[in-house]
Amino acid sequence: MKKNLLLVICTIFLTACHPKAEDISVLTTEPSYSASLSSNGQFALVATQSSGVQCWDLSTHTLKYQWIHGDINTGVTGTAISPNGLFAASLSRDSVAMWRIADGKSLGWWSLPSSGESVAVADNGALLIGLNDGSVMSLNAAQSALIKFLGHKDRVNSVALSADGRLALTGSNDMLAILWQAQTGQPLHTWTLGSRITKVALNDSGTLSFTNGSTNEAKIWDNTSGKLLNQLDITRRQMNFSAVRFIKQDSQILTGTPAREVILWQRDSGKEIEKWQVALTKNSQNRGAVVYSVAIRDTNKVVSISSQGLVETWQQ
Repeated sequence: MKKNLLLVICTIFLTACHPKAEDISVLTTEPSYSASLSSNGQFALVATQSSGVQCWDLSTHTLKYQWIHGDINTGVTGTAISPNGLFAASLSRDSVAMWRIADGKSLGWWSLPSSGESVAVADNGALLIGLNDGSVMSLNAAQSALIKFLGHKDRVNSVALSADGRLALTGSNDMLAILWQAQTGQPLHTWTLGSRITKVALNDSGTLSFTNGSTNEAKIWDNTSGKLLNQLDITRRQMNFSAVRFIKQDSQILTGTPAREVILWQRDSGKEIEKWQVALTKNSQNRGAVVYSVAIRDTNKVVSISSQGLVETWQQ
């Protein structure tokens, strides 16, 4: 009797901690290596193992485009959607491509001098690519401009662009996060963390930076002064983020982790507001899931896409 009562109490506790998603959509049952959501949660970009890069309109639950990035067997390992939802980017180890979401047209394909690790795209179609050799390519195809940034000494794990494409933020295994001018390569601020940097993010206006180390450092910086504003109140010994987005006029931060978690934080205090857990498919042999991307819709619903190929929504 005591065991049964304990089981009931634990079940209720777990349900309270992790509310179930209101809606779950399966975009692919294939292995996926990267996925991105548009900032309003309308579009999803999924890099599949053998069906190319899929672009979905989540408002109509329809597959808009199926893009082939070079050789289909090359494998796309990175994706990005511009904040205005006009451009999509796909990254493989040896090349980067850009697409227009309105009509599906390919806007360019560029080979890389080193293995590609991370990618971002701005509202004007500017691209930022972090490379394994520590360099970063800042590419503006419309202006035929290319800058190679050499501020890092090790692999660049994460990159971010402001919406206007003027500011770049890059994080590396060298424990440095560097804010710099994407059009000139001029460094503005350099921040040192106590571990390798696994994730960086910028708000759309480019006034705030987010940096996450491989331990539990998650810090928010003022891009004008370079000063630390605050950090997320993380009680674990180690917490990495696989997705980060500033939301609600930068008053909150929405994150995803490699441990199936979607977490909402108050930006100014760093306190956790709410937490959800993404689902696993019934026949999945992999009992884990990486949250690839997060967003919030104007209906105040939180949206996530994970390595399980699932798009899930929760009411905040």
